[in-house]
Amino acid sequence: MENKFIVSARKYRPQNFNTVVGQSHITTTLKNAIRNNQLAHAFLFCGPRGVGKTTCARILAKTINCTSPTPDGEACNTCNSCVSFDAGTSLNIHELDAASNNSVDDIRSLVEQVRFAPQAGRYKVYIVDEVHMLSASAFNAFLKTLEEPPSYAIFILATTEKHKILPTILSRCQIFDFKRITNNDTVEHLQEIVDKEEIKAEKAALQVIAQKSEGCMRDSLSILDKIVSFTNGTVTYQNTLEHLNILDEDYYFKLLECMQQQDMAGAMILYDQINRKGFEGDLVLNGFAEFIRNLLVCKDPKSASLLEVVEGMQAKYTATANSTGLSYLVSALNILNDAEINFKMARNKRLHVELTLIKLNFLQQALELAADNGTVVKKKRIDGPIAFRSKAVAPIQLKQTAVPAATPAARLYIDQPAAAAAPAARPATAAPKPSAIAPPLQRPAPPPPPSGGKRNLLDALREKYGDQYAIEEVKEAEVLNMEKLQACWKEYGAMLEKQQKHSSAGTFKIAVLTIENDIRFTVSVPALTAQKFVEQERMMLIDHLHKAFNNRSITFSILVEASEKEDVPAYMRMNSKQKFERIAEQFPAVRDLKDKLKLEIDY
Repeated sequence: MENKFIVSARKYRPQNFNTVVGQSHITTTLKNAIRNNQLAHAFLFCGPRGVGKTTCARILAKTINCTSPTPDGEACNTCNSCVSFDAGTSLNIHELDAASNNSVDDIRSLVEQVRFAPQAGRYKVYIVDEVHMLSASAFNAFLKTLEEPPSYAIFILATTEKHKILPTILSRCQIFDFKRITNNDTVEHLQEIVDKEEIKAEKAALQVIAQKSEGCMRDSLSILDKIVSFTNGTVTYQNTLEHLNILDEDYYFKLLECMQQQDMAGAMILYDQINRKGFEGDLVLNGFAEFIRNLLVCKDPKSASLLEVVEGMQAKYTATANSTGLSYLVSALNILNDAEINFKMARNKRLHVELTLIKLNFLQQALELAADNGTVVKKKRIDGPIAFRSKAVAPIQLKQTAVPAATPAARLYIDQPAAAAAPAARPATAAPKPSAIAPPLQRPAPPPPPSGGKRNLLDALREKYGDQYAIEEVKEAEVLNMEKLQACWKEYGAMLEKQQKHSSAGTFKIAVLTIENDIRFTVSVPALTAQKFVEQERMMLIDHLHKAFNNRSITFSILVEASEKEDVPAYMRMNSKQKFERIAEQFPAVRDLKDKLKLEIDY
């Protein structure tokens, strides 16, 4: 029988701290803690997926139980404890998947196991993976044991979502934060594996795999296994791009060249070629935005270290960045970002991408038109004061005349000749047609001016504009008086009669009015039904009284007098059965219908 295939992520899983990739800050701390006998009773390993959290937990569990560790704090891998651990038969290490065992009962079972001391070795290690999946009740059941475990028990918790763990758990653990593995470390580790497996692999292909894995070593090993199977043991740059559905960067260089030359036809044809190869529009937008970002990084030597491209492409990126304006790159990145955000909402995806390419094609021309002496001019900018047109207003000629000593205070008058007030002094206008404009209202002549020809301002305005404007004095508010209040009350009752509201009109006739003060009165009615009729007319009645007294402060309250029991109609005092009996006496056929249909009466 042939040997079963083992994926690289399991076959080449690190067996000691020195083989862990990219986490030297954690492995060094753990080795020193083991060597100096300063181990904590609870650890929390948190970080992204596939960076070595569970691997480090297993190495730590194996190392602390090793009977003959190396001087630098590593496991020997030859003693009975290490051999049983590698074979998976060690009784001192217990792994719990909290994603599928997240209830209180599972944690209680774990706590029960902690009571028993190890039969061989120094420590019993409990590794709880995906600990953030535990329920709140399970966390609470775990608190006491995690705070004060036996001297031989060590807990190692692993999670990818640290923020979901209760603060009471975090405060009881020694926390280690794992970081993403860099592309260089990933490429070096992949190179070691392909050398051991005798696989032909180009370094550029390994760099693409490292970029695609985004710092996850497990993903990079899985991708490598797929590509090796796809290419039959020969990993090249081109077949890696084809397998990972990644667009070659040469297409982006060609797109940028077409746009700088404002060759819209060439850019559209190039995108059609890309589309025919099966690349979706969002993948093109995202890749082109990343390409522009890399060019921006190359513009400044200080940030050139942030460039993450395959080996041999750095010089081409730098040359292209030097020949492209900074304003163009920033504006293009902004356009691509907006297009990528709105891509999902677009119905015609291809047209959306083509519209973005058209904008980028004419972007250079737009920047040149907006440039002023080498600097970009912002829209709606005001460089200086704005002139506006104004028209002078002729002032009113006012004159303060002398007043005899007997006058208590000085007054202000318009000194205007008598001829100015005559109608003949106004400019002649076309006489309006009698049918179009009504003649002016005839008002009483204004009072004669005071002696000496001196007139106040109101008299002058009346004399000059009295035939054009209605100048009325403000009326003073009146207080309540019984005579006028009774007249208004009866007038409103008559209005209700015209509106055929006979019940309300009858209530107004029997109501008794009592004035409490200048702005408030009371309406006394004999029953609650009469009170409801008055309440229904409250708003309109108040408005009627305000207009009559020219006083908007007037209000009233309704008082129900204690009187004899209200006369309620007989039919309103009957229940359903009594009503039926009364109807059946008058119409016997109703009782026959009830009996034939076997109906019952609801009370």
